[in-house]
Amino acid sequence: MSDKRNRKRAPENDRPKVNPRRVAFDAINAVTADNAYANLVLPRMLAETDNSGRDAALATELTYGTLRSLGTLEAILAAASGREIRQLQQDLVDALCLGAYQLLYMRIPAHAAVATTVSLVKAAVSPRVSGLANAVLRKVAAKDLEQWTEELATGDRLHDLSLRYAHPQWISSEFESVLGPEELPAALAADNVAPPVHLCAKPGRITKGDLSRESRGGGHGQWSPYAVYMPSGDPGRLPAVATGLAHVQDEGSQLVALQLAEASLEGSDKRWIDLCAGPGGKTGLLGAVAAQRGAAIDAVEIQSHRAELVSKASRGLPVTVHTGDGRTFGKAGSADRVLVDAPCSGLGALRRRPEARWRKQRSDIDDLVPLQRELLVSGLRLARPGGIVAYVTCSPVIAETEAVVESVLKDGGAELVRPEWLLKRVPGAERGEFVQLWPHRHGTDAMFLALLRKTGNR
Repeated sequence: MSDKRNRKRAPENDRPKVNPRRVAFDAINAVTADNAYANLVLPRMLAETDNSGRDAALATELTYGTLRSLGTLEAILAAASGREIRQLQQDLVDALCLGAYQLLYMRIPAHAAVATTVSLVKAAVSPRVSGLANAVLRKVAAKDLEQWTEELATGDRLHDLSLRYAHPQWISSEFESVLGPEELPAALAADNVAPPVHLCAKPGRITKGDLSRESRGGGHGQWSPYAVYMPSGDPGRLPAVATGLAHVQDEGSQLVALQLAEASLEGSDKRWIDLCAGPGGKTGLLGAVAAQRGAAIDAVEIQSHRAELVSKASRGLPVTVHTGDGRTFGKAGSADRVLVDAPCSGLGALRRRPEARWRKQRSDIDDLVPLQRELLVSGLRLARPGGIVAYVTCSPVIAETEAVVESVLKDGGAELVRPEWLLKRVPGAERGEFVQLWPHRHGTDAMFLALLRKTGNR
């Protein structure tokens, strides 16, 4: 993605009511110029401009779709304009990408997409560059997406797949290392399909049926006994979510947390630890399960604002929240079950975070691996002999999944446990001795799970 430059924006209270395309443009520019997050800025902008219904749906599709496709759109715009994208001012690039997305990915007539984008450039960027915008977008409109990707193809398979499915090539390569070449296109394509909202009905607090009815007929999840899919709307407005009876949580995230709770365990089963608890989805689910079993959870989160989210997510449950470092927390051998939901690249949730794929770098993973290893070592330190530790990432990348686990196992004192409960429920989730979920296979985020049993006094 091109270099980002800040531009001055009028104070919010001085900005006029805008149409959905202008809302999308402002949201995209907030992401590219100010490093904002689309899922945070767009809802606020929609509310401020009174956009709802079809207008809100259009603004959302334009924003998320454009951000998801940025790398491909910029490559096409560079070819159509005959110049490097970095030579253009950022707000113009944002408008051109918005227009190109409508031309190549949506069923909006070409003349309408070009005309509305040129008008947007005049109003939001500068009338001086409206002629350039018109000329470039007309060239883009001369070919469809298939024709453009064929024209820009190099013959390198990974490059061409990455261009077609709008992923950085290094991410495509990492996915292929796990999936193999045949399944890679389906995995990349699934990242470009916006998923429904997944809800979790906290056991003992609300039934899945009641939550489904409250969420306007949302369907039951495929795999988790507590998952409900919400077809549309704001989940925060559901009474069950507002009062903590349910929460938003990907079904894959529910499954890996539940596997920890369902793993066979001999002896004491009263103290559980969630070592990297923020923002609290897994803590809330495990807390509800623990309440039914007479167990209690210590939830550890290093960032105070995220610890507050954990407290909110687990209110009324047998959960004690600690603000601290999971690498040094607690007494050795004190826990029966430990969840290590390690900080990771998040490449398993790209379909939910449209801008994330263009912000990540391979070096980010290299920086995370030492922390991931230290947290898993700490999780095993906290577990009693015979205790169970679940190592979880929202990433399929080998370096931060099986490589971390295998490096820790070499130190001795632990063994892998087959995650039978989850594998029996979810076909195609087996990755050797581990679990690997995928959007294209399971409709979940690409969650990884390794289950370990402590065998010594490490």
